[in-house]
Amino acid sequence: MARSQKRRDVPEGATTVATNRVAHRDYEILDTLEVGMVLRGSEVKSLRESKVQLGESYAIFYQGELWLVGLRIAAYSHSGTAFAHDPDRRRKLLAHRDQIQRWSSRADRSHLAMIPLAIYFVGGRAKITLALARGKSRTDRRQDIAKRDAQRETQRAVARARRRD
Repeated sequence: MARSQKRRDVPEGATTVATNRVAHRDYEILDTLEVGMVLRGSEVKSLRESKVQLGESYAIFYQGELWLVGLRIAAYSHSGTAFAHDPDRRRKLLAHRDQIQRWSSRADRSHLAMIPLAIYFVGGRAKITLALARGKSRTDRRQDIAKRDAQRETQRAVARARRRD
């Protein structure tokens, strides 16, 4: 079976947990960065079960650190109440200090958002792909749809021409 030609937000060999499918529709992605997350044991086990919602999440800078807000990791099914975690807590993201400073200045200067594109496991460690993005307006989305439709129509015309020969 042929491999999909869709955009990949997850590197080769990674186990995908969740992806933000509407991010490419609602935002213009300017830059991406792979960062780690500080998690508790029950959160890691819930991630392995793919019990996560990242659609409404975003990253912020707070006191020189990068934090993920709005990520909901459901409670692990086999954990007791003593070891349960808060599903909606802020989670610290791990990145190099120079990357954090560069993104902080760029986001503040250009009023950009930092949104997660995907959560995945690489070598047993949970990683997240963050995107530095600018929100699309309604007209931008319509132009994207028109461009995609025009490309699809030209591909169909080329395919019809090849079949006739």
